[in-house]
Amino acid sequence: MLLAVDIGNTNIVFGCVNEENEIILFERISTNHQATSAEYAVLIKNILEMNNFGISDIDDAIMSSVVPSVTATVINAIKKLFNIDVMLVSPGVKTGLNIIIDNPAQLGSDQVVDAVAAVNQYSVPQIIIDMGTATTVSVVDKNKNYTGGLIIAGMGTASDALISRTAQLPKINFEVPAKVIGTNTIDCMKSGMIYSNACALDGIIERIEEELGEKCTVVATGGLSEIVVPLCRRDIILDNSLLIKGLTIIYRKNKPRKLN
Repeated sequence: MLLAVDIGNTNIVFGCVNEENEIILFERISTNHQATSAEYAVLIKNILEMNNFGISDIDDAIMSSVVPSVTATVINAIKKLFNIDVMLVSPGVKTGLNIIIDNPAQLGSDQVVDAVAAVNQYSVPQIIIDMGTATTVSVVDKNKNYTGGLIIAGMGTASDALISRTAQLPKINFEVPAKVIGTNTIDCMKSGMIYSNACALDGIIERIEEELGEKCTVVATGGLSEIVVPLCRRDIILDNSLLIKGLTIIYRKNKPRKLN
């Protein structure tokens, strides 16, 4: 069984994939920048056991990460736990994705992985939205070239900035309020954050399609996408397994042996 891991600034996504490429485990945890490799090893072991799997079930691993300070810690945890090497999505790893931006090395590995999965599963041209600490928007043209995108402050990041710069606004949970027009501070903040993001995505999709001169398949992923995407007026495919799917495809391209 393949262990696929994506390390983001806010969350770490864990997935287990069998030899038929079926995702049989999917968990999302908070990224702990202070945790040791032993602490992450215990956490991974607990996630497996919670889903009725054991250490012996894992025989290979692949990882993408945008948090260098945590990358080595989690790699060491996996090595300690399973006694295996970890394939890291980095320059030199075959992805099959043709990246034609100014400096391909600057593209985040999570965006690469998202695009690999989307290109393999959905029709092009595409707009791929990943809602995390930052909301990234990636564009793949009709020839399956990764042509660029946008980076937007994530909903949680924007909320934290607003709270830190105001005296009386409290921290909120991201829940859809009953109405767009709030009648108390909490609902006003919830509505403002959630609906502004939904409207932003609708508007960005429209502008990108105008620039390309054609309609796109739009795919969204990331923890906050489940809240925002249903409020968008554009048709958006919600696929929160996109990272695990992409990691699996990249693993097979680079090490296509059959898992036990």
